[in-house]
Amino acid sequence: MLQKIVMRFLALLGIVVVLAGLFIYYAYSRPALPSTPYTFTIKSGSSVASAARQLQDAHVIQHESLFVLLVRIMGQSARIKSGRYTLEHAISPRELVTMLAQGASTQRQVTVIEGWTFRQFRAVLNASPDLKHDSLALTDVELLQRIGAVYDYPEGLFFPDTYAFEAGSSDLAVLKRAYQTMQKRLQTAWENRDPDLPLQTPYQALILASIVEKETGAARDRDMIAGVFTNRLRHGMRLQTDPSVIYGLGANFDGNLRKVDLLTDTIYNTYTRAGLTPTPISLPGAAALHAALHPAPTTAVYFVARGDGSSEFSSNLTEHNRAVNRFQK
Repeated sequence: MLQKIVMRFLALLGIVVVLAGLFIYYAYSRPALPSTPYTFTIKSGSSVASAARQLQDAHVIQHESLFVLLVRIMGQSARIKSGRYTLEHAISPRELVTMLAQGASTQRQVTVIEGWTFRQFRAVLNASPDLKHDSLALTDVELLQRIGAVYDYPEGLFFPDTYAFEAGSSDLAVLKRAYQTMQKRLQTAWENRDPDLPLQTPYQALILASIVEKETGAARDRDMIAGVFTNRLRHGMRLQTDPSVIYGLGANFDGNLRKVDLLTDTIYNTYTRAGLTPTPISLPGAAALHAALHPAPTTAVYFVARGDGSSEFSSNLTEHNRAVNRFQK
């Protein structure tokens, strides 16, 4: 009886040893890839089982259940990261687990900030070592043509956001995505706009949003600032917004806006010219687009900076002058 028990134990031990050997072989073997370099993607929010299924479907691994077991044995179940990955050569499942846990994907990012000008956006793209700079020698007009834009001037056409891309991607691909994103955002905002706004086209809404973006110091004031500019347009008053004058000065602006600048006429000087500027003056974000098309209901037609980032709003010139004396002088 004892001999049978020992034999069974040894047989079971032998099976365990064989299975362990096969598992170790699996963990360290390097199956061939469909091609090299080879790119695959792990979707955001994937569980370990889902990631293993994606890897098997992409022919990166065999036996997804063994891969899940390996991930758990290595203690990496909570660390598998989504992203786009590129393999330059075949690697073992064990090496693959380490790569996914470290998040060593080929995804890079570029962030576009609300209120930036297109010139600033291009400068950031040009400075990125991870992009192929296909736009570097292009004029703005040529660039717009290459990405399929239907405008002749680039300002305001690109949505501020963080854009992920694969290392070595063309900067034109990032520009095209930012342009298409703005077009979709603008169209959706325009279709859901308040009635009876003094705006005739989505492009006019984009212009107003770009001005609101540059004038907003405190987020809580954004809708009121949009309300002031909307009222001024309705009343035929000049917008008298400093950021538009600064934009018109371009490279000549030295950081100090002078009275002579306010009196010198340019196509962007809203002190000397009525109505909106001919183009946007910045890249407006989602909140500025919303404010331009859903301005606060207000009688205010003036505002002045309080000095803490917020603004004081007034419905007539007397109140405004009083506010200026209080906060500016």
